[in-house]
Parts: sequence; C-alpha cells; structure tokens
Amino acid sequence: MKIAAAQFTCAPADMSANVRHMTALAADARAQRAELVVFPELALTGYELEAVVADPGLWVTAEDPRLDTIRESGIVTVVNCAVATGGTRPAIETLVFGADGELVTTYRKQHLYEHEQSVFTAGQHDGRFELGGMRFALATCYDNHFSSLVARGAADGCHVHLAGSLYGTAGGVEERAAIYPGIARDLNMYVVLANHVGPAGPWTGCGRSAVWAPGGALLGEADADTATVVVAEVG
Repeated sequence: MKIAAAQFTCAPADMSANVRHMTALAADARAQRAELVVFPELALTGYELEAVVADPGLWVTAEDPRLDTIRESGIVTVVNCAVATGGTRPAIETLVFGADGELVTTYRKQHLYEHEQSVFTAGQHDGRFELGGMRFALATCYDNHFSSLVARGAADGCHVHLAGSLYGTAGGVEERAAIYPGIARDLNMYVVLANHVGPAGPWTGCGRSAVWAPGGALLGEADADTATVVVAEVG
C-alpha cells in the first residue's frame, strides 16, 4: 500500500483556500497511487489560534459541507482541524474520511501544547482505524512527545503511526529529527509525518514531511520549502 504525507502553506483562517489546496494535494497523492494522505495540524485554518478563538465559524463538524471536495477526492484523507464540541471550546481533532467519503473515525489531540490549553478541549481517547489489512494509530504534534501514547498504538497491533504536526524552523528541525525516527525505531512501526511549510501562525513550518520504515530507515522526505506530497510504500 502507498500512503502520502502532504505539506503546504496554509492561508490564515481562510478555510475555502485551504480546502482547495488540500483537495489538489489529495488528487496529486491519488495520481501517484497513494491510498491515503495525511495533512498537517490545523490544516483547514492554519495554526491561527486567535482567529479560531474569535470565530466559531472556523470550527467544523464531520458533516460540514465545506469539506465536501476533500471527502469526494477518492482517497482516504486524514484531516486535522478545529472541531466543534458542543461547548465553548473546540477540539484539535483529526477526521478520517474513507475513499468513499464516509467518516471512518475521529481523534482528539490529548496533549495540548502550552497556549493551546486555554483555547481547546483535550481529548481522552486514542484513535485507531484499519485499511487494507493494516491497523493505523493517530496522534497530533505534541502527542508524539509522550511515549506512553505512541506505545499504546504498537501494543494495540498498529502497523502505522500517523502524525499531523507543526514543527518550525526554530528548534523544530531538531525535535522532528529526534522524535519520529525514534518512534519508528523503538516501536517497529511505519511513521508518517505531515508538517507545515512556510508561515504558520507565530512560526515558520520547516517542512520535511516524511515516512519512516519500522526500524527507523527513511523511506521518503519532502524538502523545506515546497507544497507537495511525499509518497512511500508501507506493508
């Protein structure tokens, strides 16, 4: 099975523009015969916490018609965004849509990073799904720094660990290089990282979205500047 990690520069708080870009990247991944594509953290809005707090119109649900073109892309899409919770705060949530457009599962980020704690509601449950006989685990950015969370995926029989994230050029390059190959090496899983590239809220995404094999070998990596998908074979 081929799967893809997508990276791009989000238009700040412009969901329509970001959906168009994500739909095009999904089409690119599908053209390269990928069956699944992962997008970065808060890809629908960009990492724009002030805008997300100020405008609940930027919070979505799984049925939101603004996501129709992503759902209709004919590939499994792993979309991280601000999702309405029914309360006064949204969650940083991953929506997984099947190739048929149906919702497969959801996952709420459990470990909120510093300033996220005053904006979002934390999740309480792990995220899992199956595709093509393989079992997938979900995590979002700071989640991946907690060994107990990622280890639960391996213990639960997951073959692939999917991470939508934001790592910046100031320190993020080193963090990314330490965390993700380490998960692949220590837990013997495929690891897929989708990162931002270019301006992302207060940071500049360092790109380098990538896929690692069990044991930690790099299977494919994007550059630090280009909106693109990186595709690799897993399984």
